[in-house]
Amino acid sequence: MTPAARLQAAAEVLDAVIASAREDGSPADTIVTRYFKHRRYAGSKDRRAVRELVFRAIRRTAERPQSGRAAILGLAEDDPDLRDLFGEPRGPEPITAADAGTISRPGTVPSWLEPELSPLVAADEWPALLERAPLDVRVNTAKISRDMLLGQFPDASPTPISPWGIRLPPDTRIDDHPAFEAGLVEVQDEGSQLIALACDPKSGERIIDLCAGAGGKSLALAAVAPDAIILATDSSRARLSKLGPRAERAGASIQTQLLNPPDELQQLADCRDNADLVLVDAPCSGSGTWRRNPDGRWRLTPERLDRVIAAQERLLEIGAELVSPGGRLVYAVCSLLSREGAGQIERFLGRHSSWISEEPAISAGRPHGGGRLLTPAHDGTDGFFVARLRRPC
Repeated sequence: MTPAARLQAAAEVLDAVIASAREDGSPADTIVTRYFKHRRYAGSKDRRAVRELVFRAIRRTAERPQSGRAAILGLAEDDPDLRDLFGEPRGPEPITAADAGTISRPGTVPSWLEPELSPLVAADEWPALLERAPLDVRVNTAKISRDMLLGQFPDASPTPISPWGIRLPPDTRIDDHPAFEAGLVEVQDEGSQLIALACDPKSGERIIDLCAGAGGKSLALAAVAPDAIILATDSSRARLSKLGPRAERAGASIQTQLLNPPDELQQLADCRDNADLVLVDAPCSGSGTWRRNPDGRWRLTPERLDRVIAAQERLLEIGAELVSPGGRLVYAVCSLLSREGAGQIERFLGRHSSWISEEPAISAGRPHGGGRLLTPAHDGTDGFFVARLRRPC
């Protein structure tokens, strides 16, 4: 592919990303992969070049562009070499006066979201929200210590905060590494590891991971407390089905249960008032993971944000029903928005005034409302809010 053809391909991929963001469909990574499955003529250099153009355009633009052309026109404003490719054979159509009003503008945070951000995330922290994230893995301490494993990875270093983490360069391949195949490590951002640390699981405890997804935090809890009785639940069969093979590889004993909203409490009737620890790692805006999923800014709308906030509140209420007297409820979201974090805890305590807000057992982050907020600029992790609540005896 010529440079002009690569730029045109990037515009076509961006059209698909924009449409998917509008419909809350597949993420950009998946769309790029799908695009090249049907274009076998593109070599590895072509695929890398197009992918780089696509993600440069996504990271540059906070607001969802009108089209893929509008997004690459924005790139061309910053890069004269790209501008020269418009009008070349197999490249984008020549730039005309009609394009002037459509060019995407640079930005980090969508303007409508700026008032929603935690006041701790000042404008000087915004660039870090889109920096390329490192690759963190969590050591399965039920099988091996971090010190014993560090030497098996080139260019590895201990994560600064998590006692279980190893930090690797972003392009490191892990899925075919012997340590991964043996269940000694799992890919998990340090911030996500710290949520498991905030839970402070103990052997013999009854633990429910209410929104387990593919089970990353369930596995972390099992590694710390191998004798705990862990139940991982989720409403997505596809996500939850991934936990079984992961648990087998890790040597972890984790029960699973598929839930059907809105009947979760009915299905978990035997667990009511019975769990020593309930983790609610709730669906959220994903604003804390923009450095990994920058197109998340394009798919979030005020209406979608309102829906996830309502879902979080409902899940907190379900979790509270499952906690035994004296037990703990840990709430977490990969979000930097106050309404999803500190605001949710404030509203929960307003409904449950006898519950006790406890300081999460982590040194990272900054106090925010009834919990702690971790950010890429301050902590070097994905953005997370985590709070720990105790039910009165």
